[in-house]
Amino acid sequence: MERQPEFAHRMSSKTIKIVDGAGNPVAGTEVTIRHTNHKFLFGCGIFDAIQVANKNVPADRLAFLEEKLDLFLDVFNSATLPFYWARFEPEQGKPLTQELKAAARWLKDRNVTVKGHPLVWHTLTAPWLLDLSNEEILKAQLARIERDVTDFEGLIDTWDVINEVVIMPIFDKYDNGITRISKELGRVGIIKEMFAKTRQCNPGATLLLNDFNTSINYEILIDGCLNAGVPIDAIGIQSHQHQGYWGREKLEEVLERFSHFGLPIHFTENTLTSGHIMPPEIDDLNDYQIPEWPSTPEFEERQAREVEEMYTILFKNPRVEAITTWNFSDEGAWLGAPAGLVRKDNTPKPSYEVLKKRIKGDWSTNVTGRTDEDGIITFEGFLGDYDLICGEKKVSFTVEKDAELERLVLLAEGM
Repeated sequence: MERQPEFAHRMSSKTIKIVDGAGNPVAGTEVTIRHTNHKFLFGCGIFDAIQVANKNVPADRLAFLEEKLDLFLDVFNSATLPFYWARFEPEQGKPLTQELKAAARWLKDRNVTVKGHPLVWHTLTAPWLLDLSNEEILKAQLARIERDVTDFEGLIDTWDVINEVVIMPIFDKYDNGITRISKELGRVGIIKEMFAKTRQCNPGATLLLNDFNTSINYEILIDGCLNAGVPIDAIGIQSHQHQGYWGREKLEEVLERFSHFGLPIHFTENTLTSGHIMPPEIDDLNDYQIPEWPSTPEFEERQAREVEEMYTILFKNPRVEAITTWNFSDEGAWLGAPAGLVRKDNTPKPSYEVLKKRIKGDWSTNVTGRTDEDGIITFEGFLGDYDLICGEKKVSFTVEKDAELERLVLLAEGM
């Protein structure tokens, strides 16, 4: 394929020596190399996987959701599942562990990396925490982390550990247990406690600090956490753009500011609508509640242009490791906004098609070539997983940065 220098950091040269079962080179033979999965995480919030995995809806509804998930699987390799405490454990001691496990397993079986969101948040936290003292709330929160992170290890090994801490201790919309203990512990204090417990329960997990606040306040918080030894693996940045696309200038400015920490960056919750823009005077996005927020052809084209530009900017930036579109579908989208990549009836929008073309086409590597007399073939491809097909035989391998010669043995069909 033609070299793409702007994405050189996403690619690597790979040299493969193909031998048969006796160790002899498979020389002068045509092989096909197919890219099966990106290392980069292209994801969506895909809560519908819970109903599909548990089959707890009527047959016609299940078929509709399965169609939606098929569209998702055709493009994306990463998914966020909801662990909002108020919904996950509305009654103390009765978490929905099995339902979420079924969904995580369903996704993992289809080669999708799953993230849990979030372990700690003042919004949608368990209402029964209000009956406890601050000491008991902290104990319950740490126990929740221990239980869930341990229960899901191997299925979910990426977590938004704690969400929106910049506002957490001064949150005043309503009383809640997590704001109470964040006031007592302080921002860095509560983050340190929650990260330490999560790391203890799953030492190999990828742990994120996540926030919608991209001001200097978030930078100061991250700096304080790193100075306190908090083991942050990636910085989570929410980008709910209901009030309009950030644009190249703001995107690049945010990337520059948060890159100086030297940590990977995940765009964890991205929203671009295919309807009208929320009025600029709305301070809290949650305050904008309207009966209908239609998607229109004109705005769908705008959404597609914005999605394409934003993803391209982020994919070019070497610090970014993941992008998650928050709502895959308009159906059930946050605030009723037409923020999905597919419409309520599952028909794909232009934004879906443009992302499919980029992720599965322009940013994928699929080549056909011929081995030399030593059974060797070299190619340059995007980082990730591949199948090599030779006749009726197939082997899988991975392209990583600066990888050495890999020896693949063709033994039998389907290998």
